[in-house]
Amino acid sequence: MKKLLSVTLLGAALIAGTVQASDKESIRIGVDVPYEPMEYRLPSGELTGFDIELGNALCAEIGIECEWVVQGWDGIIPGLMARKYDAIMSSMTINPDRREVVLFSDPYFTPPSAWFAPADSEIEAAFKETLEGKNIGVQRGTLQDNYATDRFGDVANISRYATADDMVLDMEAGRLDIVFLDFPVGKSTLLDSEANEYKVVGDMITEPKKYFGDGFGIAFRKRDEELAKKFNEALATLKENGTYDKLFEKYFGQAPKSK
Repeated sequence: MKKLLSVTLLGAALIAGTVQASDKESIRIGVDVPYEPMEYRLPSGELTGFDIELGNALCAEIGIECEWVVQGWDGIIPGLMARKYDAIMSSMTINPDRREVVLFSDPYFTPPSAWFAPADSEIEAAFKETLEGKNIGVQRGTLQDNYATDRFGDVANISRYATADDMVLDMEAGRLDIVFLDFPVGKSTLLDSEANEYKVVGDMITEPKKYFGDGFGIAFRKRDEELAKKFNEALATLKENGTYDKLFEKYFGQAPKSK
């Protein structure tokens, strides 16, 4: 009886597993917060940000409801594979390593990365000579982590954090000399702070593609090609009808350079 029941349940699970995410009336989207201005909570607790508002607009265009599932960055791709949610829209850079695991949408945003340091720091450029012996902060598991580790891990101390906010706290306490972040995140958390005690060090960085990829994309399980297609079509529509431009200007203060 137990064996029969197990087989029956297994069969039911297999049948359920054949239902494509694209056939659902609602989908769950994984997101890591806070990551202002891309995704963060208002004082009321409501999720907002460029990713959140664009994701909601995409779902509305497709004609489905979207539910946001908060997930720490370290486990965000495993959570997708474990079916905790149907997609990831959390400022995830498209790169070759991730393409081996997930299916990406078309890029919807291409941010530069930048080095940030206290305004009175003597560091004026990010080279091995200037960062030797320094304490560098990065968010764990990000492309900035990979870049800083490969380029400077042999001469500097790399400290990895779960969130950008944790990094800022250590910067304020003097435990970090410099941090490497997506520019929009560094701008909102450091440059736009009331204290205004930070600066950008050197030029903003978008190359090489080995690290910085092709911009941010929405990640899906590889079998969900139809769902990815629907999101790509919706993204094209929002760019064409002006919705994308309005959201971009709201969060970044200017129109996108190109559609």
